[in-house]
Amino acid sequence: MNRPYDAPMLGGIELFCHSAEAESFTLAATRAGLTPAAVSRAVARLETRLGVRLFARTTRQIRLTDDGRAYYTQCRDALERLRDAERAIGEQQRVARGVVRISLPTPFGHHRVLPLLPRFRERHPEVDIEAHLDNRNIDFTADGYDLAVRGRTPPDSGLIARKLIDAELVVAAAPDYLRRRGAPTQLADLERHEALQFVLPSTGQVIPWLFRDVGSDIELATAGGIACSGDLLGMVTLARHGGGLVQTYRFIIEDDLAAGRLVEVLQPYGGRSRPFSLLYPANRHMPLRVRVLVDYLVDAFGGNAGAA
Repeated sequence: MNRPYDAPMLGGIELFCHSAEAESFTLAATRAGLTPAAVSRAVARLETRLGVRLFARTTRQIRLTDDGRAYYTQCRDALERLRDAERAIGEQQRVARGVVRISLPTPFGHHRVLPLLPRFRERHPEVDIEAHLDNRNIDFTADGYDLAVRGRTPPDSGLIARKLIDAELVVAAAPDYLRRRGAPTQLADLERHEALQFVLPSTGQVIPWLFRDVGSDIELATAGGIACSGDLLGMVTLARHGGGLVQTYRFIIEDDLAAGRLVEVLQPYGGRSRPFSLLYPANRHMPLRVRVLVDYLVDAFGGNAGAA
């Protein structure tokens, strides 16, 4: 049975990595504050333990053997993970502070995220938040964002997506519109109605309406004479003023439904939703100021947001 790793063993691994990177015991010794002989002995003990030659040595230089190169790759990654763990533990003992920049889609930002931020600031008064409400695609690095919330997750393997909610879709209209045009009771009735259209700025395509009929999911192309782009709230404003039927998220119009400003229709064909996810780069090290906001939002939306 191999003996467990101890401090001298880990120190030898670190000296081995220094030597591999410097291609010199002398330079590795300078970096570590030791003598070249001490570094050479530590590497030799490591080779004896492993039963392989890690370096090919000459009087002038050292170079990694094939075994040494493979071992170095594993050791470098392991040491980096240990350093990340030490940084994470150290940060847990400090107060979160600094600026977090988050990009929010306009409707979800207004109705779901912004109302949560004052409470977050009470808990973390030294964390400042810059919330930018915009529906465009962003580049985290170029635009300088720490976090984003989006209804559609970009196909980017460099991002982690943690789903916050599945937002229910509903169809509604103003009472005045329904008095004039009648209330649709089946999907075929939409052909004779004014359906307010939302155009995706990124593609120029009209978003289809989503329904569920007898257990089957349906995407339906609708028609109407008024279209909005850039902000879903524009369609809701049109619907409130009798412009037509709108399909939108229940969380946007729940107050309008409760007050009677809008009336829900086509309930038998409801049940569809779209997810909203919290996105951030899959970096090894997340600053404490960002982590506390991630944890707060995940918890505020139920704490069941899994990473994808």
